[in-house]
Amino acid sequence: MKLSKLISSGAIIAGIGLLASCGSEGVKKDEKPVDIQELSKDKPETHGTEVKEGEIAFTNPLNAEWVTAGKGMYELKCQSCHRLTEEKLVGPGWKGVTKKRTPTWITNMITNVEMMLETDAEAQKLLELCLVRMPNQNITQEESRKLIEFMRSNDGEK
Repeated sequence: MKLSKLISSGAIIAGIGLLASCGSEGVKKDEKPVDIQELSKDKPETHGTEVKEGEIAFTNPLNAEWVTAGKGMYELKCQSCHRLTEEKLVGPGWKGVTKKRTPTWITNMITNVEMMLETDAEAQKLLELCLVRMPNQNITQEESRKLIEFMRSNDGEK
């Protein structure tokens, strides 16, 4: 009994010490706070940013380089859960997805899964059907365009 009280007391004292040491840091008087927008203004956009309808357009013919890059990403990050047929594995099959969904919807689902599952009724229906949340694969908006180009190729577009 005394040993458990001693351990508890030691843990409490250590915790207080950690909290006290963390609180004294921060922005020093002579330092300027980091401006996140300034840091990222010249960087390519990454996941987590909602794409608005009409911001993504694709043209024919397909971009062969993008199809190849998209296929590589599919094989690396997607095929363990998605088939190129209509067959549901963990997630829904990809066959016909570009005929059913807009490029903007697909991009948002790929790059910002959490937002889509919180706000989009179709994404919520897919979650109910599949029973597994799609993991965030840290795919950028540019990479998602290549995946969609591969999906279009899979759907028979040329």
